[in-house]
Amino acid sequence: MRWTDVPIHFIDFEGSIASGILEYGVVTLRGGRVEKTDTRLCRAIGRVRDEDAAIHGLTAGLVARFDPFACEEEFTRFATLRETGPLGAHFANAENSLIKSAWPYPRQSPDFARGGAHTVAEWGPWIDTGRLHGEIFPQLESGRLETLVATFGLQAELDALAAQHCPEGRRRYHAALYDALAAALLLLALGRRPGFADMSAAWLLQMSTANPDKRDAMRQGELF
Repeated sequence: MRWTDVPIHFIDFEGSIASGILEYGVVTLRGGRVEKTDTRLCRAIGRVRDEDAAIHGLTAGLVARFDPFACEEEFTRFATLRETGPLGAHFANAENSLIKSAWPYPRQSPDFARGGAHTVAEWGPWIDTGRLHGEIFPQLESGRLETLVATFGLQAELDALAAQHCPEGRRRYHAALYDALAAALLLLALGRRPGFADMSAAWLLQMSTANPDKRDAMRQGELF
C-alpha cells in the first residue's frame, strides 16, 4: 500500500497531562497533498503552567469557553481517523501519551504497519517525522521541527499553507495546526525526493519505530 493511497492523519496537541489538551490540529494527507485540516481550542482540565503558556500562548482563561477535549464527539472524530489511516506526528511520543490520557484505546482499527489486513486496538504505531528523518538523514544535527523545515527549505511553503488553513494568531510554531502542517509537509517533501515516491505506509511506520525488535516484528517481506 503506497503512502499516497491511504489517508495519513498528522496530529499535534498543545497542552500537557496536567492541563489536558488545550488545542489540537489535524492534517489529513492523501494523494501527496493536504486533503483536509481541522483544529479547535479545548478547555483545560487542570492547571496551565505559566512556562507552558509562554510557549504555546494558551491560558486557562483563553480556552475556558470551549468544551474539553475528552468528550464523546472528539473520541468519535479521532477513533474514526485511526480507523481510516495511520496517525502521524513529529516525535509522536507526546501525542501518543496525551491522546491515551484521554482515551487509552481507540476502536479496533487496521494494523497499517502490516498492510492493514488485521486489526488492533491501539493509537499507534505512528508515522513519526522526527524519528523518520533521523533514520534517513543521520547527518542532521537537530531533529527540531523548526530546524528541519528550515534545513529542507520548506518555510515559505509552510507559511502559505498556514495562511490558507490556520486561524489568525495561530500561524506560528507551537500552535497545533501549524505544527501539524509542518510535520505533514516534511513527509510530503520526502515523498518528492528521488527514490522515495513509492514509499509504503508500512515502511514509513517501520522506519518511525525506534525499537529494532518491534521494527523486525512489523516486517513482512520487502515492503519498500
